[in-house]
Amino acid sequence: MRINRFIAQSGVTSRRKADDLIKNGKVIVNGKVLVDLSYIVQKNDKVLVDGKIAKLNEKFSYLMLHKPKGCVTTVSDEKGRKTIYDYLSIKNKRLFPIGRLDYDTEGLLLLTNDGDLANVLMHPKHEVLKRYEVTVKGEFTDINFIALSKDIVLEDGVVNVFKIDKIFVSAEKSKIAISIIEGRNRIVRRIFEHLGKEVLFLKRIEVGPIKLGGLSRGQSRYLSSKEIKLLKEIA
Repeated sequence: MRINRFIAQSGVTSRRKADDLIKNGKVIVNGKVLVDLSYIVQKNDKVLVDGKIAKLNEKFSYLMLHKPKGCVTTVSDEKGRKTIYDYLSIKNKRLFPIGRLDYDTEGLLLLTNDGDLANVLMHPKHEVLKRYEVTVKGEFTDINFIALSKDIVLEDGVVNVFKIDKIFVSAEKSKIAISIIEGRNRIVRRIFEHLGKEVLFLKRIEVGPIKLGGLSRGQSRYLSSKEIKLLKEIA
């Protein structure tokens, strides 16, 4: 098994992030820092990732969290801010988030120790749609809706919005739902900033076939067998 897949299937992180760990000298195999991204793990190899032993998982877990505002999508934070793990009560599970939500964004976040599935869901070629509810300051006009339906050119490339729904519009504030494939940093906020709109509230409500539903802020639950099957069908 290739080293990045081995790390992913050990529940440490996704394959793409495993490659970054190797490049940064964080992976040691049999006492030596690994530099070969194509290394094939052998049966008796001892693999350390960031100082911790990596072993293949015998069982995978899949969880959804309603991430609240005011916490970061990391294990720890150098600024002492709350993290998503402050809201999880999971024992003996090394679950990592599939993608992330920024500090001021709330909503659906999936976590797993299944690195292969995480890699599928995060890879652009699988075009997994993410749906957001966005509240902006002021009226969202017809001109704004037309602009949102066209290619949006940002400093790091073009963004396409695949579905747009008007929830309500008023002179004080407006609420819109959009669906995108993109997972770039702060991408939804940057879309609306590009349109000259201040985002007051941002919430992710769907990832692929999985919906946040009525899960309360800060609460989590394991995915049902049906939900897991739907996710695996994406690949």
